[in-house]
Amino acid sequence: MALYALGDLHLSFQANKPMDAFGRVWKNHEKKIRKYTHQIVKPQDTLVLTGDHSWGRKLAECREDLAFIEDLPGRKILLRGNHDMFWDAKKTSRLNEEYAGRLFFLQNNFAVYQDYALVGTKGYTFEGPFYLDPWGNLTGWDKDRETQAKKLVEREMARLRDSFDQASAAGFRKFIMFLHYPPTNILEETSPFTEIAEEYGVSAVVYSHCHGAWRFGDSIRGTYHGIRYLLVSGDYLDFKPELVVP
Repeated sequence: MALYALGDLHLSFQANKPMDAFGRVWKNHEKKIRKYTHQIVKPQDTLVLTGDHSWGRKLAECREDLAFIEDLPGRKILLRGNHDMFWDAKKTSRLNEEYAGRLFFLQNNFAVYQDYALVGTKGYTFEGPFYLDPWGNLTGWDKDRETQAKKLVEREMARLRDSFDQASAAGFRKFIMFLHYPPTNILEETSPFTEIAEEYGVSAVVYSHCHGAWRFGDSIRGTYHGIRYLLVSGDYLDFKPELVVP
């Protein structure tokens, strides 16, 4: 039994939005996902998919993508990504009812792996517009968008704390935290998400969303303040699920 994670499947069996335009690593990426998950993940394992599952805008447009995910080995837990328009955050319980026993949608709830509570939310981090010039100077800061970003962070933090509260009330003291967005942006060393991770003493923070070699270093990777930070974006891992807990 093991716990794996992988993000950004970006499936489009119905929406017909091929990913090849985003680089060679995305060519036939669905085949890579199927191949590597079947090689790595066993039926008794758990696979957390950290968002951006489908390009479909409505659930009816995502059925084939979700069926593809269902057919992957192991128990599948899904986190909401910024492109998952089919998933209304206020109706997560409906998705869990419809897909009971097949897929679990992680939002304002928690899942269990061994003696860990798996908690998570989409998260949010302010990505701009702003730029660092070749000398490291900040340019193009948008104050209005920064203000809106703070509101989004507060909303996502409330959802994440709800997950922690439910898991704590159920008696769990060991946690693994999942986000879609990175926990910090390129300017931050800490954020509300790293702070809550330290508050609850999580074993790991797992996130995705960062695409392309120039973005893989946008946030924390490795161990920081005693917590492992794992980037599991599909193109970063060449679509091979990352081991989180053996």
